Amino acid sequence: MTSIDQRKAQLLKRLAELDERLHDIEAELDTHQSKDWGELAAEREDDEVLEGLGVAGQEEIVRIRAALQRVREGEYGYCTKCGDEVSEARLDVLPDTPFCKTCAASL
Repeated sequence: MTSIDQRKAQLLKRLAELDERLHDIEAELDTHQSKDWGELAAEREDDEVLEGLGVAGQEEIVRIRAALQRVREGEYGYCTKCGDEVSEARLDVLPDTPFCKTCAASL
């Protein structure tokens, strides 16, 4: 069984990884200044992929911060919809999840 402190450490580690990744994405997006139209078009396509990754990262950061808030409030590991315990196995896969399996399936 994973303790709350271990879950918190896992969430904080992931938050740091995402922060670093988002800074890398931002730096990469700022470096594209090609004057060749063909290269510029390829860079724009790459930028769209990077922007998608950035948005996904920002969304995960929001979920992690919400999970850390639940840790502080003593509500981590309980479904925010029905109040039931979230299974250990589910938290192993999705440590930032606010929902039990049943409520997640009904969304």
